[in-house]
Amino acid sequence: MATLRAVPGVADVLKTLNGLFNERAERLMAVASFVRVGPSQYPVIDRVRNEAAEILDLETVPKLYIARDPRVFAQTRGIDEPFIVISSGMVELLDTEALRFVIGHEMGHVLSGHAVLLTLLDRLLKLQRSVAWVPLGVIGLRAVIAALYEWQRKAELSCDRAGLLVGQDPQAALRAHMYFAGATDLSQIDIPAFLEQAKEYEDVEDIRDSIIKLLAVEQETHPFAVVRASQLQRWAASEEYRAILTGEYKRRDAQDDGNPLNEDIQGAAKSYKDSWNSSTDPLVKVFSDVGGALSGVADKVFSGFRRRPSDDQNNDDDNGGNNGGGDKK
Repeated sequence: MATLRAVPGVADVLKTLNGLFNERAERLMAVASFVRVGPSQYPVIDRVRNEAAEILDLETVPKLYIARDPRVFAQTRGIDEPFIVISSGMVELLDTEALRFVIGHEMGHVLSGHAVLLTLLDRLLKLQRSVAWVPLGVIGLRAVIAALYEWQRKAELSCDRAGLLVGQDPQAALRAHMYFAGATDLSQIDIPAFLEQAKEYEDVEDIRDSIIKLLAVEQETHPFAVVRASQLQRWAASEEYRAILTGEYKRRDAQDDGNPLNEDIQGAAKSYKDSWNSSTDPLVKVFSDVGGALSGVADKVFSGFRRRPSDDQNNDDDNGGNNGGGDKK
């Protein structure tokens, strides 16, 4: 998000988008259509809501609504005053600790300001349909939309981590992911076999399977449930997770130090590099090799721009005008 805000003009675009999006009407419809969680309505969920906001240090506790819907889903809506909607199907299926993970996940969206880009993606999808007769317009929009889809899938993985930090119960998070994948009776689920599915998906060796995977997620807002479960369980076993639980993490009041844009880019780059380096997917390896080669070329090109003309002049003076007089290194 820091990267997005630093791009010139984006703030104005988002402001205009917010003006077009009738957030007040959506909040009013939620009040009229859903059950608002509070001390006298779903008090257990209300307690979890307040505890999650406290753990993540949210300044304002988002309102939470239960919507009548048999599907299993939760979502964060709004920009100025984000609120959370959880389906009745999810409430009926998940136990309290699994719900704590889900609520923590949605609070992660609120904390990170993800609702802005989620709204942007929704509006761009509608805009794409309205300009379908303009070929270049469609190509340009598809590129932006594809990037936003990829961003959202990464954002969901990040917010899974927020949910785990709220509940601090990897097994509860795993139960939630198994329900997302289609489980209705967990006594019928074998956890090692379930996680083995993710390994089978990730360890494909045929490039045809890699292309199928790429096309399958092209317009998915969320990573596949089995893959999400596996990735979060790996993070739960990592040193990074344990360090956060012991209090070793960057405080919000320290975020203004240094260059937030630079840190955001470096953090994103490290995340992508680590995930690509650990992948056995043949298509990912091809992209990684090509990316590495292009990176080397780019370094050579940009090093020429970084060198000051005075540096070349000084080198000529030091060498007495003889370009071959220096030592080779």
